[in-house]
Amino acid sequence: MYGFKAFVFNGKRTAGKAINTLEDHMPVYPWIDDAAVVSRSKHGAIRIHSTWAQDDSAVGVGTGLGAVTGGLLGVLLGPGGALAGAAAGASVGAMMGVGDEIAFDDPRLDEFASSLAKDTSALILVGETPSLADFTSAVAPFGGKVIETNIDEKDIKALRKALKKDH
Repeated sequence: MYGFKAFVFNGKRTAGKAINTLEDHMPVYPWIDDAAVVSRSKHGAIRIHSTWAQDDSAVGVGTGLGAVTGGLLGVLLGPGGALAGAAAGASVGAMMGVGDEIAFDDPRLDEFASSLAKDTSALILVGETPSLADFTSAVAPFGGKVIETNIDEKDIKALRKALKKDH
């Protein structure tokens, strides 16, 4: 089973500080490279940071769920998405086309999008149940509002297919 989990924090840098702390943890968390940080500035600009999005060659390749996390964010950010109209970094630009083909009708994802008010940030992971459990135990001590939902395997396959087609 796959799921989406986000920890939403006050402060546009809070999620980034949390993942930086976790990246320094030993042993390394296996899900760390599949997670993403989304932040919204005081002026409303959206920024996405992740190791997989910083390397455009990795976006549609392989089986890693980092690209799927990015594809889902692309759906939320893209035209008609829950965060439509937000300015995203160039590293996510390649994923925006995914939103044209896939739509998620999930009130929890809508809740996530609406929770990203000005001067907030979120640490996000799309993964399988064991990874999400590990993610939760590692991130929960930082606090934040938790938003989670299940994602059907056919939706994961559709995201992967659309990402491969775009790349």
